[in-house]
Amino acid sequence: MNFDFNEEQRALADTVQRFIARDYSFEKRRAIRDSGAGWSRDVWQALADLGVLALNIDEEHGGLGYGPQETGLVMAAFGAGLLLEPYLAGAVIAPALIRRTASADYQREWLPKIATGEAIVVLAHADARGEAVTENKGKLSGRKAVVAHGACADLLLVSARTAGGGIGLFAVTPGAEGVALRDYPTLDGQRAADLVLNNAPAIKVGAGSLCVPGNPLRGQVTANAIEAALDIGLAALCAEAVGIMDATIAATTEYLKTRQQFGQPIGRFQALQHRMADMLLHLEQARSMSYLAAMHCASEDRPARQRTLSAAKVTVGQACRFIAQNAVQLHGGMGMTDELMLSHWFKRLTAIEMSFGDTDMHLQRFVRLARAA
Repeated sequence: MNFDFNEEQRALADTVQRFIARDYSFEKRRAIRDSGAGWSRDVWQALADLGVLALNIDEEHGGLGYGPQETGLVMAAFGAGLLLEPYLAGAVIAPALIRRTASADYQREWLPKIATGEAIVVLAHADARGEAVTENKGKLSGRKAVVAHGACADLLLVSARTAGGGIGLFAVTPGAEGVALRDYPTLDGQRAADLVLNNAPAIKVGAGSLCVPGNPLRGQVTANAIEAALDIGLAALCAEAVGIMDATIAATTEYLKTRQQFGQPIGRFQALQHRMADMLLHLEQARSMSYLAAMHCASEDRPARQRTLSAAKVTVGQACRFIAQNAVQLHGGMGMTDELMLSHWFKRLTAIEMSFGDTDMHLQRFVRLARAA
C-alpha cells in the first residue's frame, strides 16, 4: 500500500509545521492555556487565514475540498505543538456532520462561516451519567457531559432522544433561554464543558424539523450519521497522536545525547538504546495504522470501517502509553515538570488513549467485528 504524499500534501504539512514553529511557541501556548478562555480567537483567525479551517469543506462552500489524508497531516503538526484551539471538534467533526445531515441551504449558511473562522460549531453527544437529553415539542431537556470546547461554540449540535424513540440531532444556540454551560480545563490543557438543557429551544436537524415553514434542515439524521462523523474525527485523533509521539521521541533522543553520566552521554548505554528502538517500533506501527485509518474512515462499509478504526486505535493507544511512559522514565524526574514540553505531551497522549473509546474497548470491538466478518 502506497503511503507516499504528493507535492501538494507535503507543502501543506510544511506550511502548518512552520506556523507552529513560528507562531505557536511553548511560551505562547502556556499563556493561552492560563488565560480565562483557554484558547485564542486570534490564533483561530490565523488558522482561517492559513486555510486549514477550510480543509474539510467543499469548494462550493468556500473550502478547499480536501479529505482525511490532508487532515491527518495538519493534525500531526498540531499535535507536536499541542494546539489548544478547537480544530478537531470545530473544523473536522462538525463539517463532516453538517455534510451528512443538513440541507443545501443550511450548508451554504454554516460551512462558509466555519471555513473563514466566523463561526465555531461543535457536537454535544456524550450523555451525563446515562441521563439522555430528550426532545418534547421543539424543546430539549437533559444533560451532556464533556462537550469538547463547548463554551467557545457559536452553535451546538445536540443529539437527543425523540418522541418516537430514535436519535435526533438538534441545533441549539448557546446563550439561549434554558441553555447552561459549565466550562473547565481538562487534564491535557484542553477545554470542555458540561451542558444543561431545561426546555431549551432547538431546531431538529432531520426530517420533519418542527414542521416550521422554510426550515433549512432536512434528511434523516440517525446515530449512524453521528457515528460516521466521529469516525472521521477518530482518524484525525490518531494522526495527532503520531505527531506528538514523533516530537516526544525527537526530544528524548536529543536529551540522551546531551545528558552526561559516568563521563559520557547516557545515549551510549545499550540498555537505553534498546528502549529507544522499542519506542521507534511503536511509533512506526502507529504511523502506518493512522494512515490506514485516514484511508478508510469515510468508507460506507460500516463494519469494515469500524474494524479498521478499532485496529488503528488499539495500535495507537498502546503506542501512546508505551512512548509517553518511557520518555518520562528516560528523562527522570524532570520529565513531569510543567516547565518541560514533555510533561504536556505526556498528558495529551494519556488523554488521547482514553478518548473516542479506550484501548480495551476498541480491542473488544475489533475482536467482535472480526468474528462476525
